[in-house]
Amino acid sequence: MVYIVWVFLYPVRKARSLFLILSFLLGISIDFFSDSGGVNAFAITFIAYFRLPILMAVLKKSDLDYGQFNLKTLSANKIILFISILTVIHHFIVFSLEYFSFSEFLNIISNTVLTSIFTIMISFLGITLFAKKK
Repeated sequence: MVYIVWVFLYPVRKARSLFLILSFLLGISIDFFSDSGGVNAFAITFIAYFRLPILMAVLKKSDLDYGQFNLKTLSANKIILFISILTVIHHFIVFSLEYFSFSEFLNIISNTVLTSIFTIMISFLGITLFAKKK
């Protein structure tokens, strides 16, 4: 589920409505090919909507300059925290909607944790290894 890197890397200063529409289209295309009935579309649109408030909570106000903000320029701790929060939320939504049963709560939690760890590691490595240093 590394496709959520799209949400991490999309520029903050671009139009939010376009970002939400593009995120939904990415999610619905994943759903179309995986036959998952809109689960990914909902989850990625949800984290796309709440990305900015989470980003503002992770960063100090002085760090958040919309004109020059770039995830690749943040410290490793802040990148990992930001990616972790959004990834866990996304995966919890996906697995909750896939299982859709309270009796499967332990499966939902275990799948969320294990998949999130893998996704966070791959996302962080991809962002840091392929980042253009300014």
